[in-house]
Amino acid sequence: MPSKTGLVFQGTIAPISIMVTIAGLILSANIQPFAQNKPLVSQVKPGRSVVRAAHGMVATSQPLASQVGLDVLKRGGNAVDAAIAMAATLNVTEPMMTGLGGDAFMLVYWSKTKELKGLNASGRAPHALTLDYFARKKITRMPQTGMESVTVPGAFDGWVTLLAKYGTMKLSDLLAPAIEYAENGFPVMEKTSEDWEAEVQKLKKTPAASANYLINGRAPQAGEIFRQPNLAHTFRILARGGRDAFYEGEIARAISDYCQNNGGFISMKDLAAQRSEWVVPVSTNYRGYTVYEIPPNGQGLTALLALNILEGFDLASMSSQPDRYYHTLIEATKLAFADRNRYIADPTFAKVPVAELLSKEYAARRRALIDPNKALDSPAPGEINVGSDTTYLTVVDKDGNAVSFINSLFDAFGSGIVAGDTGIVLQNRGSGFSLDPSHPNRLEPGKRPFHTIIPAMVFKDDKLFMSFGVMGGAIQPQGHVQVLVNIIDLGMGLQQAIDAPRFRYTNGRSVLLEDEIPKTVIDRLIEMGHVRGSPPGVLRSSMGGGQAIMIDPVSRTLMGASDARKDGLAIGY
Repeated sequence: MPSKTGLVFQGTIAPISIMVTIAGLILSANIQPFAQNKPLVSQVKPGRSVVRAAHGMVATSQPLASQVGLDVLKRGGNAVDAAIAMAATLNVTEPMMTGLGGDAFMLVYWSKTKELKGLNASGRAPHALTLDYFARKKITRMPQTGMESVTVPGAFDGWVTLLAKYGTMKLSDLLAPAIEYAENGFPVMEKTSEDWEAEVQKLKKTPAASANYLINGRAPQAGEIFRQPNLAHTFRILARGGRDAFYEGEIARAISDYCQNNGGFISMKDLAAQRSEWVVPVSTNYRGYTVYEIPPNGQGLTALLALNILEGFDLASMSSQPDRYYHTLIEATKLAFADRNRYIADPTFAKVPVAELLSKEYAARRRALIDPNKALDSPAPGEINVGSDTTYLTVVDKDGNAVSFINSLFDAFGSGIVAGDTGIVLQNRGSGFSLDPSHPNRLEPGKRPFHTIIPAMVFKDDKLFMSFGVMGGAIQPQGHVQVLVNIIDLGMGLQQAIDAPRFRYTNGRSVLLEDEIPKTVIDRLIEMGHVRGSPPGVLRSSMGGGQAIMIDPVSRTLMGASDARKDGLAIGY
């Protein structure tokens, strides 16, 4: 067992998981043979070992951020303190994914009281943006970029709200590592450089975005030191002034003025009105495990709907027929997405029938629609009587407190708009609204849009079993389901469950399939009517990236895992 000063960590240079015929891994991650008549669908050798530690564990998509979180824990900070410090650092080291200009959702488990709470820190539509505006311009679909897609940033209010209730350290101390990396620079990681390069043309559209996030018109290369002096200055102001500085003071004025002077809609009034909301997590029981998600306006409900449908199938036995297994998972996901797209909206503005959708009776009706031999084509949502960019992190501290935390700008570099000299990238969450006046998720002033970001936690016998998430837009609920099924139904180890090949349902009969799924299985799925939405060689980035911390059911020590699809790192002490 490591000492309190000894580190165990997880590297990021191991090769990606490959398809091999080996024995599966049980939860303890020790190799054990499975019965030959029930082989795993994906005989995957993890690219690295699960991380184990006794006192505290963090897992993020970026190694420097993970190290910051671990340092906070070792200095005596708790899980909330570490989560906020890591979120701020990720704003600097993965600026295309997350930051002050985005939104955040959190689940917090407090071991002393055995309390689980959710915090919805998503921003609202500016009051000046209405359906009439788009009707006059004959725009029928929300723009994906530009000022019209910008909603009020909710993340920072979430950080300070979380800190005020559960934290132990000063905000200035937690922002200090982010300030240092922004001011003095950090070496850009390989995956980060790749993602950055893909957004050069987007950033070139406005002088502020180009000046803050390009170097002479290009993206930084892997290993290059990148500095963000404007963002460092902003963080220093927030370290001194806290929430008021962002939503009512100097930073609020800078954001509002930039928007108003450049055809935008966010006002000082919109910023001052932003407040996070404590919410009761929604859940379902899947084969004895209670899975918790943030309620709407987030899409966590989608994962629970799919799990309810899948509970009626013997997936463990079905895994000996990989084509049937994947077909069943895809079809359950498809049905869950039909309900997602119809019902999820801001519950302050629309009736979201959560209880009805999560009933086991409703799941049975939806399950009956699955044809074992043929793919459904765009199923309709069920009838109810109502009367790819994000960062995810998780942390568990020495007292067993846990935070499942996700922060996002939505698309890479969000709206493509940087608020002048603040260095703050403004999110494009407004693109999640519908412009259909009859849709529950229609645009309305002060309304929160449909949201993709979803943190999750799992409990077994009323004890925390796992805190985890999978980032990446629409892959998130699908990733939740696939990771959970890998662990609960197929008996995979934690790292193996995250590394295993994934599918990503898109629409209609279209589905993305990772190349690690055997070609014979893919060919059979195509015969059943599924359409492979991308040719072989599909980017692994489209399958998101997962981070997870699990409590060993025997020793009660911590196990951490980070997705090989990202630059991430799980590390503990």
